[in-house]
Amino acid sequence: MIVLVLNCGSSSLKYRLIQMPAERELAGGEARGVGPPTASVPCIVHRSNGKRTMREVKMPDHAEAFQQVMKLLLENEDHRPDMLGHRIVHGGSLFTDPVVVDGKALKKLEKTAGLAPLHNPPAIELIRACRKFYPELPQVAVFDTAFHATIPACAYTYALPLKQAARLGIRKYGFHGTSHQYVTGETSRFLGIAPERFNGVSCHLGSGGASLCAVVNGKSMDNTMGYSPLQGLVMSTRCGDLDPAVVLKLLHHTHGSTIELEKILNKRSGVLGLSGDSAEIRDVFASVLNSSDPQRRKSLTAEVYLWRLRKYLGAYLTLVGKADAVIFTDSIGENVPLVRWAVCADMESFGLKMDLEKNEKPGSLPADIAAESSMVRILVVSTNEELAIAQQTAATLSANGGRK
Repeated sequence: MIVLVLNCGSSSLKYRLIQMPAERELAGGEARGVGPPTASVPCIVHRSNGKRTMREVKMPDHAEAFQQVMKLLLENEDHRPDMLGHRIVHGGSLFTDPVVVDGKALKKLEKTAGLAPLHNPPAIELIRACRKFYPELPQVAVFDTAFHATIPACAYTYALPLKQAARLGIRKYGFHGTSHQYVTGETSRFLGIAPERFNGVSCHLGSGGASLCAVVNGKSMDNTMGYSPLQGLVMSTRCGDLDPAVVLKLLHHTHGSTIELEKILNKRSGVLGLSGDSAEIRDVFASVLNSSDPQRRKSLTAEVYLWRLRKYLGAYLTLVGKADAVIFTDSIGENVPLVRWAVCADMESFGLKMDLEKNEKPGSLPADIAAESSMVRILVVSTNEELAIAQQTAATLSANGGRK
C-alpha cells in the first residue's frame, strides 16, 4: 500500500509518498507560496527517482496546491496513493488518537480550528478538498498533541480558576508528539527495551521549534510546550517561558494590541530577539566560537538558550526517575555536537557521561554517544515525522478494516 502524507503549513504543503510496510519513500516535496501573492514565486519543489525539479504554479489555496501535487505524482502510474495521512497540529481534548476522517470526524475537527489558527484551518480545508476530488481515498488525521494525552492532570492543569479554565479549554496539551513518539520507539528498539517499559527524556531540538518530553513506561508524562507551542524552551523566534506579568506589561506597551503582542512573542523573540540579527542558534555559536572577542549579546544568547535546556533536562530526569536514555533529535539535536555536549556537561549526578569523540562523529544514526561507564545512554536519533504519520495511517485504517 502507498500512503501520501500531507503536512499543511499556513502557506505551504509538504508531502511524502511512502510505500508501506517497506517504509520506502517514492517521492516527496513541498508546495511553497500557497495563498495570497507574495514577492516569492509560488512553486512546487518535487523529488522523485533521485531527481529534484521545480515547477512554478499558482496556488491560491491549499485545495489547489493539493491538486497540483497530485498532478505531479500521477505523472508516474506507480505513484498513485492508496490512502492519505494528514498531520494536524492540535487535536485539543477531542482527539487523543489518530482518526479515520469521515463526516462525523470532520465536524469534530472543525471545532479545533481556533486552537491552532495558523495551522488547523488550512489542514481542515485540505481534508475537505481531498474528500471532494478523491473521495475514494481513505484519510487519517494524525495529531501532534495525541502522544501527550497521557500527561497527568497534575502536570496539565494550570493554577487558574478551575471552572473558567475548563470552560475555555485552557490546559497544557503538549506538541511535537509525533516526533517524540517516533524517536522513543526507535530508541527502544535500538536498546532492546520493550517500548512500554522505556523511560527517558526526548529532546526535539529543531531550528524553529523545540521541546523536551519526559517519557515513563513509553508514555508522555510531561512536555515543555503547553496550551500552545509558545511555552518552554528558547526557540528560534519564540520566547518560551515567561512570567505572566511580562505579558501584561507588553500588552500595556502595545496599547492593548493582541496582534502586535502575538508577533512579539512568536516571531520577534527567542534566539532572534536575543541575538538581534539571527534566528539560527548555529549562527550564534559560530559567532561566539570563531571570534577572539565575541559580542556579549551573542554570548548571552547562547547562555540563555543552553540554560533553559539544561534546567528542563535536569527537571525531567528527576521526574522520570531511573532513565534508560536521553535522546537528541531534529536539526539541532542531530547535527550540532556543541549543543549536545553543553547540555550534558557536568550532569554525571544524573547518570550522564558523554564520549566526546563519539559526540563529534556519531556516524550513522541511531547512535549511542555515551561513555561506556555512563549509567544513562545518550542517543542521537533521526526523527521522521512523515514516516511516523504513514505508520499510524496504515495501522489506523487496518484497525478500522480500511473504512473511509
